[in-house]
Amino acid sequence: MLPLVDPGPPLTPEQTVRYSRHLMLDQIGDLGQRRLKNAKVLAIGAGGLGSPSLLYLAAAGVGTLGVIDDDKVDRSNLHRQVLHTDTHVGEHKATSAAQALTELNPDITVNQHRERLTEDNIDEIFSQYDVIMDGTDNFQTRYLVEAACTRLGIPEVWGSILQFNGQVSVFWTGKKAVEHGAPGPDGISLRDLFPTPPPAGQVPACGDVGVLGSLPGQIGTIMATEAVKLICGIGQPLIGRVMVIDTLSAETYTVPLSPRPLPRPEPLTAQELLPYCSAPKVDEVDIVEFHKLRESGVRVLDVREVSERDEAYLPGSEHIVLSQLLEHPELAAGEQPIYVHCKAGARSARAVEALKKVGIRGINVAGGLDAWQAAGYEVDSAQLTVEGTK
Repeated sequence: MLPLVDPGPPLTPEQTVRYSRHLMLDQIGDLGQRRLKNAKVLAIGAGGLGSPSLLYLAAAGVGTLGVIDDDKVDRSNLHRQVLHTDTHVGEHKATSAAQALTELNPDITVNQHRERLTEDNIDEIFSQYDVIMDGTDNFQTRYLVEAACTRLGIPEVWGSILQFNGQVSVFWTGKKAVEHGAPGPDGISLRDLFPTPPPAGQVPACGDVGVLGSLPGQIGTIMATEAVKLICGIGQPLIGRVMVIDTLSAETYTVPLSPRPLPRPEPLTAQELLPYCSAPKVDEVDIVEFHKLRESGVRVLDVREVSERDEAYLPGSEHIVLSQLLEHPELAAGEQPIYVHCKAGARSARAVEALKKVGIRGINVAGGLDAWQAAGYEVDSAQLTVEGTK
C-alpha cells in the first residue's frame, strides 16, 4: 500500500512527546507521523460519526481537519455526538467541533465550512483535501459525495449506522486508486455497493427508529483508522470490503465487494436524486391553519421519540413513536381524521403515508413542532406520562 500523503516538516520536540506512542510503531514512526501532520481530511458532518472520527484524527496529529455542517447542536444529539457538550446547544456544529478539536490538539488547523454541500460548491471544497470522511445520514448527500470523489479521484471513507448495526468501507476510483491497490481496472465506488438510492421513505433514518449511543463511536473510530492507514500507506484498508458490526450479537465480519463492469453509470445530479430523498407527498396543513384547527378540538398525534416529548409537547396530543406506528398503524384508528406532527415534518409525513395504507386519514403538520415554536405558539414541559399518551 503506497502512502497517500508526502511527509511534512520535522516534528518539534513537543510533537515528539505528544506522538511518542505512534513513533514507537514501525509502521508509522517519524515518517508516518510527518505524513499525518501534512495530511488534510474533511469530515462531512460533525454528528454521530463525525464526532469520534474527528476526535481521533485530531489526537493522531492530522494537520488539517475540515468540518462541513450547516446544522446547530440540539440536545437530542448529545447521547452520541461526543464532540459537543450541553453548553454548546444552539451553536453551529462546525464551530463547536472546531473548539473541541483545537482544545484537544492546539497543533492542528480546523477549517469550518458552515454550509450545506451542493453541486455548486462540492468540487471546490473537496479539492482542498486528501481524504473525505462520509458519515452523512441522507442519500442525496451520499450520492453527491460519491460523484465528486469519483470525479476528483479522492478516497472516501464511508460509514453508516442504524439502531444497533453499522457498516464501514473505503471507496476510491481512478488511476491513483489502482496504483494504491484498489480492485478492478478503475477502483471501486459506493455505486458498486448501492447502484441507486432506495425509494424515499423505504429506509428509516436514526431520527425515525433510533440508534445506540455508543455505536457511532465504534464505527467512527474505525473510519479514523482507515484514514490513517491511507495517509501513511500501512496495512490493508477496507477497499473492496465492507465491515459490518452487529452490536447486539457482538459480531464483526467483512463482506467482499467487487467492482461492477465498466463503464460506470453517470453520476446522479441533485435534481435526479430528489425523488429518492424527498418526503412522501401527503395531505398537509401549515402551522397557522393547524393552530386554528387545534382550538376546535381536532385529534393530534405526536410521533416523536419519548425523549423529545419529555422536553416539550402539545397538551392533549396522543403519542405513538414512529417506529411503533409503522409496525402497527391501526393504533391510531378513530372516527376523526388525525393531525400528525414530529419535530420538523419528515417523520410525520411517513406516518401519514403509513396510516393511508390502512384506511386512516392523517394530515401532516408541515414544519412540525419547530415551526409551531418558531411561530410563537406555546408548548408544555412534558412528563414521562402525559394526558393523551398511548
